[in-house]
Amino acid sequence: MGSMIQVKLPQKSYEIVIQPGGLDSLGARMQGLDLGKKVLIVSNPTVFPLYGDRAIAALENAGYQVCTCILPDGEGYKNLESIQKIYDVAIAQRLERSSTLVALGGGVIGDMTGFAAATWLRGINFVQVPTTLLAMVDASIGGKTGVNHPLGKNLIGAFYQPRLVLIDSEVLNSLPVREFRAGMAEVIKYGVIWDGELFAMMETQPHLDQMQYVNTPVASGETLINEILIRSCQAKADVVGKDEKEAGLRAILNYGHTIAHAVESLTGYTRVNHGEAVGMGMVAAGNIAASLGMWSEGESQRQNALIQKTGLPTQLPQDVDIDAVIDTLQLDKKVKSGKVRFILPTQIGVVTITDAVPTTTIRQVLESMQLKG
Repeated sequence: MGSMIQVKLPQKSYEIVIQPGGLDSLGARMQGLDLGKKVLIVSNPTVFPLYGDRAIAALENAGYQVCTCILPDGEGYKNLESIQKIYDVAIAQRLERSSTLVALGGGVIGDMTGFAAATWLRGINFVQVPTTLLAMVDASIGGKTGVNHPLGKNLIGAFYQPRLVLIDSEVLNSLPVREFRAGMAEVIKYGVIWDGELFAMMETQPHLDQMQYVNTPVASGETLINEILIRSCQAKADVVGKDEKEAGLRAILNYGHTIAHAVESLTGYTRVNHGEAVGMGMVAAGNIAASLGMWSEGESQRQNALIQKTGLPTQLPQDVDIDAVIDTLQLDKKVKSGKVRFILPTQIGVVTITDAVPTTTIRQVLESMQLKG
């Protein structure tokens, strides 16, 4: 069984295809999109040995000429140097305006491939084939592309939409447990900001910290993992369709991310992965909302219990300086007129955007979350 979700945008709409085993249909799915014959697959040394041959075969069987660019794995390589490497291959292989970049990997590969596609020849086609849960439900959809600057995450980038997103849930069977849990942070986010039913569905599961626990059937007849993928992608498609360039509503997708980005940059993008940081950020946002009386203590505890069920950390590392976190919040892309904007829940399934969070409240919440050594 497969599902198709339409991302409806003023300029270019595109489909998210969710299909177990769908990797083998990559070339066939691209054929209807009027793309040129040259395809450059961008991947990394972790993913490419697992799925590169299948992706190449799927493209070549559909008549595409395929070349590859393998970039080092990890957030630490999400920089302009890596983009330069993609450009170098694009020149060597004579890519044209009608050519296509295919991102085969997680969010880092997707963000960099999209940014290279947005800027090469002022914009060429690109297709997302996400291989991590985090990329499937979040990074691959919505057209945010970019790289990190040494002083901040994703400060260099562009809005640039893919022509197709192809999600093969079977690929998740090879995903390391820590990466699976990181993706679950974004899934919980959709439950809190948009889809209370998804949240409730996950609450009924005794375990959520490994792929084997979500491969079970649910009432809809789908497996829980496919239901998670369908509902999460639908939530993101709904929000992005209403606000492509983050003028207003789309900011709710940053729930938990304000403090998460600060924690990531202060730990050098190496110790805490994105999903772990988002887990901490959602706990902080939920606790801030509870202390400001925006939602109940009970709802805040339900959220924190679900985050714990996925095996994600709910406390800050003890060596992270709270003052440094508060300073770093000022560098966030969402700062407006010097005020930090927070996305805070008013109930499970509904959030609001506010810049009226006192620094004292932020400090109290962060201090209460810090592990005392």
